[in-house]
Amino acid sequence: MTKKEPCTYSLQEKPDNGVRAVCVNYTYILICSDKTYYCGWTNNLEKRVEMHKSGKGAKYTRSRLPVELVYYETFISKSDAMKREIEIKSMTKKQKEKLINR
Repeated sequence: MTKKEPCTYSLQEKPDNGVRAVCVNYTYILICSDKTYYCGWTNNLEKRVEMHKSGKGAKYTRSRLPVELVYYETFISKSDAMKREIEIKSMTKKQKEKLINR
């Protein structure tokens, strides 16, 4: 069994004026050395990007080092982050570049 890495937390106001910590999920885009884009999701962006940079990330990025984080979005829901990843992966390269440069 692998140890689950802690997620990044954000404070969120509750209706009763209280505050709670919620796990933040990210959808992100990396640019690879061959100028292609890689899109993924995570709940610990800093750690995941470092994994990609060290060659321990996705198989796709391992052979395209170095990689650089060029875009990310935040979500409270894991499922929303995963849905957005699918949306971005279905975009053309020009659409991804427009998203990154907006």
